[in-house]
Amino acid sequence: MNKNIYGAIIKESKQRCIGYGITEDQVFSKKMIDHGELQTKFSENRDLILTAAPYMEHLMSIVRGNNFFVLLTDRDGCILNAIGDEKILTEAFELKMVAGAYMSEEYIGTNAMSLVIKSGQPIQMSGTDHLVKAYHRWTCSGAPIRDPNGNLIAALDLTGYSDSVHPHTLGMVIAASNAIEEMLKAKEYNRLQNMTNKHIKTIFNSMPVAILTSNLDGMIKIYNQKAMDLFGNKYKQLSATNVSEIIEDWENIKDAIHSEKHVNRIINIKALRNHFHCQMTASPIYNPQDDSIEIVFVLKEDQSRKIQKCEQPYYTFDKIMGQDSQFVSTIEYAKKIANNRSTILILGESGCGKEVFAQSIHNHSKRMEEPFVALNCGAIPNQLIESELFGYEDGAYTGAKKGGNIGKFEQANNGTIMLDEIGEMPLDMQTRLLRVLQENVITKIGSQQSIPIDVRIIAATNKDLKKEVELGRFRKDLFYRLNVLPLYLPPLRERRSDIAILFHYFMKNLSSKYEKKEVQITEENMRMLETYNWPGNVREVENVVELMINTESFPDQYFLKNSEQTDLSKKFTGYVDKTPLEFREERLEDLDPALLDMNYIEKEHIKRVLKIYKGNISQAAQALGIQRNTLYSKISKYEIKLEIGNKPREFWFEDRYGKGHKHG
Repeated sequence: MNKNIYGAIIKESKQRCIGYGITEDQVFSKKMIDHGELQTKFSENRDLILTAAPYMEHLMSIVRGNNFFVLLTDRDGCILNAIGDEKILTEAFELKMVAGAYMSEEYIGTNAMSLVIKSGQPIQMSGTDHLVKAYHRWTCSGAPIRDPNGNLIAALDLTGYSDSVHPHTLGMVIAASNAIEEMLKAKEYNRLQNMTNKHIKTIFNSMPVAILTSNLDGMIKIYNQKAMDLFGNKYKQLSATNVSEIIEDWENIKDAIHSEKHVNRIINIKALRNHFHCQMTASPIYNPQDDSIEIVFVLKEDQSRKIQKCEQPYYTFDKIMGQDSQFVSTIEYAKKIANNRSTILILGESGCGKEVFAQSIHNHSKRMEEPFVALNCGAIPNQLIESELFGYEDGAYTGAKKGGNIGKFEQANNGTIMLDEIGEMPLDMQTRLLRVLQENVITKIGSQQSIPIDVRIIAATNKDLKKEVELGRFRKDLFYRLNVLPLYLPPLRERRSDIAILFHYFMKNLSSKYEKKEVQITEENMRMLETYNWPGNVREVENVVELMINTESFPDQYFLKNSEQTDLSKKFTGYVDKTPLEFREERLEDLDPALLDMNYIEKEHIKRVLKIYKGNISQAAQALGIQRNTLYSKISKYEIKLEIGNKPREFWFEDRYGKGHKHG
């Protein structure tokens, strides 16, 4: 932007602001909306918030550690989201630059966001360019965000200290806003395409009977919504299913179609867990597109069939692959705890199959015919998680869906809800969840009425929740409420005998799915698979097999590039007790009572971490997730001999603990 034009825009803005009564000594925005109005804003801008969130995170990943924060406002200048480095973001919060604060000219004076909203153009300003003195310490780069019709709907701002000003900063913000706009366009295009497709399918899907077609070999081609409802969630992807899997005595029926042409009879359907009778009409038709014969099935369920309340989750225990003795014991333990009301906490690294076990537990319980609802607590922005969990009433806020909306807990009533990545849940929502666990009631947004619910909760996390409790990021009372029945899923490196089983399973299934040949590997390749530590666990095995199928070769470079990570994992494998957590407790009575003390466990863990980092206090403290002073305190408490390399080190604690005492 031409400097003269730039200066003129700022000057005109300041003159307008003086007319609004804004002074240089003002600190806070004159307009801050309350919680109810803010929830309305979040709902109105839900798609914008969700779309912008990953691009804001990416923008911060570029400048993280250099004291920057990113703000997203709506078209009126109301802050919708704020993320950034802790120091500078804390300063912004002290100036009440938080969600619900308005950054437009009439409320806080000249700033990058107000000028973007006013002019519709990107702008960068620093120091005294801002009207209020409180913002003179900062440099701000802002850019507009427009909807697919070209209307300005938001502003994106990146703020840092004035000495960090650089023209490239504005370029990054413009690139991020453009990316958000393109994603909004793509979503709108997909929305319109979906509307067209839905219009075409409306008649087909609105028919009160299940309709599907297959070839003469029984492979299903097309089907309507009623067919999906009839066969349950297990057959949600019916196109990958053979008719013989869902219709009993298929071979005899096929022979009858060949001889009789039109078949009308009562048949037995094999759905998820129960069999039921259907009236079937089957007729062969000629398909001119590929010169083939297809069979059209019209199925109407027996009215005596029990109406299912929901679709069922796919996974059951018999679909879990593994022969490792400890893993089999884990499966047996999961079966034991499946059929009761107590809360389960599934612990395990990412990719270990936590949701697979959660679904299997549900399908092994008395609640198997009831809803199973899964929610990833880490995938929903904090502003929206309350409405996702508990729903909202009709008219709870402007723009709310007519008739209101039920939340995940109400959807899961009488069934099971899985709260994945529970460690990512915000503290205020942890309080609400604790009330649900204690009282078995929920309250929708905009309602004063408590709704009783009966839901079995399965929580899952790859975090150490005890450490999160110590760090103040997770409520202690909620942790103990969730940790009634802990279920530890071992990482794949602790059950290496299952690697080959999983590899061959995925190779067979994925090659069939993509209609490609299975890739043959040598014994040396298999040894490489079995010695690799698989930090991504079972999910990583599936990804590697898919890579092999698509490249038709064994990915040696993949394992070479990840060898450093593999070696790092080996450092820690010696310290992992490979017995499932739930079975370790059964043998506690065999241990020396002194080994049951929590202080002993903490002392031994600290000694191991110090040994790994060769006595480096800073690195060890970072690995433990505690401050250096805290680590020094624990070293002193447990009288741990600190070593640098292989040599004992003497150290004093005069300043830290008053009276000096030496350790060596």
